Amino acid sequence: MKRVVVIGGGVAGIAASIRLAEAGLEPIVLETRRKLGGRATSFDDPRSGRLLDNCQHVVMGCCSNVLDLYERLGVADRIEWHPETWWANSPRRPDRLRPARLPAPAHFGPAFLRMRLLSTDTKILIGQAMRRLVKMGFAGRAAWADRPFAAFLDETGQSADARRLFWEPVVVGACNLTCGEVAGNHAMQVFQEAFLAGGWHATMGLATCDLRSLYDPAAGIIGEAGGTFRLGTSVRGIAFDGIRANGVVTDEGLIHAAAIVSAIPPDRLAMITSGPMRASDPRLTHLDEFETSPILGVHLFFERPVMRDDVRSYPHLVLPGRDTHWLFDKGVDESGLHHVHAVISAADEWMGLNEATVGRRVVDDLHWALPSSRGIEPVEVRSVKEKRATFRATPGIDAIRPGPGPGGNGIPNLYLAGDWCDTGWPATMEGATRSGYAAAAALVGSGGLVPDVPPGLLARWAGLR
Repeated sequence: MKRVVVIGGGVAGIAASIRLAEAGLEPIVLETRRKLGGRATSFDDPRSGRLLDNCQHVVMGCCSNVLDLYERLGVADRIEWHPETWWANSPRRPDRLRPARLPAPAHFGPAFLRMRLLSTDTKILIGQAMRRLVKMGFAGRAAWADRPFAAFLDETGQSADARRLFWEPVVVGACNLTCGEVAGNHAMQVFQEAFLAGGWHATMGLATCDLRSLYDPAAGIIGEAGGTFRLGTSVRGIAFDGIRANGVVTDEGLIHAAAIVSAIPPDRLAMITSGPMRASDPRLTHLDEFETSPILGVHLFFERPVMRDDVRSYPHLVLPGRDTHWLFDKGVDESGLHHVHAVISAADEWMGLNEATVGRRVVDDLHWALPSSRGIEPVEVRSVKEKRATFRATPGIDAIRPGPGPGGNGIPNLYLAGDWCDTGWPATMEGATRSGYAAAAALVGSGGLVPDVPPGLLARWAGLR
């Protein structure tokens, strides 16, 4: 009766299994791949022999649940914190956006006013929109769940420059959709809870190790609880007797369990559930309505350092108005090459390009952002296409995102997790962790989410609560 099958070894599945093990259950985690982490993992590149991340993943100070997961896994010390972000502004040197020692929401004011990237008129427009985001509070953004964020930008009179140089870079990077596509409430959440709530909330955390290493400790924790990770195990279906889910059918046979937690994407869940199952559980009726958005990660290797100019080196860069959205300096690898990781979100138009073309476009953006790098070409390029990286958090999608538990009319021992579930967040590692914690809590009847980091006192007084 203590055995619980968790389908999927991504962030949601790991989060659920850790909490189940802590509650005294024995999770059996089934993962098709031979590694943990799902879409936020690393792979052994057969061409170069390197261990490369699928894509650069970022956590923020406001991501309380994924940071809690890192603590439980014992890897919190592998996150390096960056209080500032650098914004390319060619041909000038990049602008630095760093919070001052002022109470939120005024903490970014001095650095924002110093940004040469934005004109005075553009800053005034952005400030007016930010003021409205503060006044509406967290509850106010719910009214925008069925409207695109671009409609909010229209209402607040945002100029083309404000959209191109500020709003789009932030929204695309955080939500993997453009301002015209993403639901307003999810874009607003990024600004309210990261930019406006406090200096720590906006602090950016980057892993100092490969992503796979962040999740490897989970195997030991689950093993000590009597559970197991079964990597390279394909799930063929869920056994269903018309009332309950009796077990999971794999390529190795049937695994019986008292309960099942599905922590896989909706399209995959649709493939392993039968028609009678979907008819018996309202949470399964909309699986085919979820669409996905791709992300492209590009690894570049140089013989000379490129993420620098004549003044300083840059650990990362935002590239406003360019096709490449972020550049991250990954340091010098074992072969002595300088490793840069580029990220293109909402990368639909890139999916059909070959690697040479991808590399050329990214290098052109790098040379634009840092003119001192011109003439330095990569000796190796490796692009990684995640065609189904995230679900599309479009207007209206929240109405069909399922909760973790069966409620009163679902399959009583089937629980759902995954960033596409009803987490209140867009597709992020924080959302995935929240879904896993919520599924475990629904199953055992205790536990649940870690409290959010509260906004500063002045921000709450101004309406951000």
